[in-house]
Amino acid sequence: MDVIPNRVSQRLSLYLRQLEAFQRLDRRTISSLQLGQSLGLTDAQVRKDLGYFGQFGRPGIGYLVADLIAKVKRILGTDKTWNVLLVGYGNLGRALVAHKEFAAKGFQIVAVFDSDNAKIGRKSGAIAVQALSELPCTIARERIALAIIAVPPDGAQVVADQLVNAGIKGILNFAPVSINVPPSVALNAVDLSVLLEQLSFQINFQKKDPN
Repeated sequence: MDVIPNRVSQRLSLYLRQLEAFQRLDRRTISSLQLGQSLGLTDAQVRKDLGYFGQFGRPGIGYLVADLIAKVKRILGTDKTWNVLLVGYGNLGRALVAHKEFAAKGFQIVAVFDSDNAKIGRKSGAIAVQALSELPCTIARERIALAIIAVPPDGAQVVADQLVNAGIKGILNFAPVSINVPPSVALNAVDLSVLLEQLSFQINFQKKDPN
């Protein structure tokens, strides 16, 4: 298979979200034109993106919504449940643990860790906050492949190293700092301040009405 561009995988998530919205409206079929228009994309872009993974449409019908949802989930790997751990039980960490949409999408936070002794032992539902020293055992026992980092920036790289050494294969980094991981470990970063900066830039430099 050709190397899949990152933008394609990002759009797959958008396709899935929109297809699920169509399904809630009891739409049974959808064309590439309709799917593209709902997301501000061309029908050609939709067909090209899906074409990396096979031919899913039917002539004269388009895509069967339920069928395409199942296939996109299988491509994304969300047709199964992933056990996830969280490092950092501060304000952001607590919000992430309480976020119900993760479980709905197939991601179950099953373990929480923190370096603050005052937090260790606290419970979030049925999950007790653990010490970082318990990472390797918990990862092996719960078969965890994915981790979320929500710690202050000065501790993020140390935590990432511990996660990699313990066998984690994918990291979502919420710490506002760049971290380094081996090429074999997938890494995505979410910096909320950068996203807000991009919004302010777009507003600050939007074209003014010449009149």
